[in-house]
Amino acid sequence: MSLASQTPPAPARGGFLKGFALSMGVVALILAAAMGGALDDIAGAAAQARPHAPDLARLTQLPPVIQIHLYTALAALALGGVLMAVRKGRAFHRVAGWVWVALVSVTAGSTLFITSLNHGSWSFIHLFTGWTLIILPLAVLWARRREVARHRRAMMGLFYGGFAINLIIAFIPGRTMWSLFFG
Repeated sequence: MSLASQTPPAPARGGFLKGFALSMGVVALILAAAMGGALDDIAGAAAQARPHAPDLARLTQLPPVIQIHLYTALAALALGGVLMAVRKGRAFHRVAGWVWVALVSVTAGSTLFITSLNHGSWSFIHLFTGWTLIILPLAVLWARRREVARHRRAMMGLFYGGFAINLIIAFIPGRTMWSLFFG
């Protein structure tokens, strides 16, 4: 019989906030590196914004990989919101969770073929793709091993961090989402 405690230690108070603040700092550095000298152009485009309903004609003219990325991201965002609201561990959570994992996998995987931001090469923003493609299978593994706390942290990080941050990135003036709603 082991003398080690069989209960996990209580999480440190404020641990989530510290981790979130650190994550946001790293994201800010990545964004600053990705935008480089374009901040003046971005500020100029933001000053000329004209909000309007989405330009569906422009949406249909996007390359298929960007359309796939956009549709799967929006579906994952909606389903993720539902998953955050419902009770966890039930059959719906498991089935919808697998659908969400598939949507996020396609969303992240499609970004590997979206290279227009950096003239045909990957950009610093693709670091988020790598992170997602590493953490997503780990989060599934942790759920299967019943490591609920790790699974929850990973999935919440992917949902809130991944989608909130990338939604902000998507609406940077000059990018596709910006042009659909403000250009």
